[in-house]
Parts: sequence; C-alpha cells; structure tokens
Amino acid sequence: MLEPTVRTAPVQLAADYFEGYAVVGVLAAAGVLFVVVAFTAGRLLRPVVPTPEKLLTYECGVDPVGEGWAHTQVRYYVYAFLYVIFAVDSIFLFPWATVFAAPGFGGVTLVEMFVFLGFLAVGLLYAWKKGVLEWT
Repeated sequence: MLEPTVRTAPVQLAADYFEGYAVVGVLAAAGVLFVVVAFTAGRLLRPVVPTPEKLLTYECGVDPVGEGWAHTQVRYYVYAFLYVIFAVDSIFLFPWATVFAAPGFGGVTLVEMFVFLGFLAVGLLYAWKKGVLEWT
C-alpha cells in the first residue's frame, strides 16, 4: 500500500495568508454587529409619541413660514470658497518650509514657492477685480 505524502508547508502558507483576511473579516463583522445592535436598541428604548409639533419641518429652531422655496445669497458661498482655497494653500506652506530647510533644496524650492504664491496672487487679484471681495 502506498502511504499518502504529507504536504504541510503549502497548507501552512495558505493558512498564514488567509489569517490576515480572517482578522479583517472578524473586525468588519464586529463593526456591523455593533451598529445593528446600537440602532436596534435605540429603536426599542426610545419613546414614540408623535405630536403635531414633532411632525413639523425643523430648521434652525425657526418654525416654517411661507413657501419652501427661498433665495439664498451666493456671496456667502464665495467667501467660504475663498477661505477654503487659502486655508488649503496655507497647509501647503508647512511641508514647503520643511523641504526648504533641508540641505540642497533651497534655491529650487524657493523658486517653486514663488511660482505657487504667484498663482495665488493672480487668483486673488482676479477675485478682487471681479468685485467678489466687496461685501455690498
């Protein structure tokens, strides 16, 4: 009779390989289970007393009056957009400062930053000429 040969090395390699995926799968299942339990507990434990006040549309503590369509001022969004642009650009200044301090990158990095600041200045000048920065 022939005895079966034992091949444990490839089986062990496959087990090690899938062990990492098993950990991720268990963590994903635990996360989903946590969310399901939390939402189910919230649904079972909360009081349900519908009143006309609770069924009204709620917006910033103000009762809805008139029709639902309202005009909004676009300039507030433009200011927010300009703020985000300059906030993100200021974030780019910190890595530039660390590279500029490293030996061998001084001149090239300085020219790159002046090009970057030039683009910012052109954008700011364009916004100023279009009257975007005026409040009235």
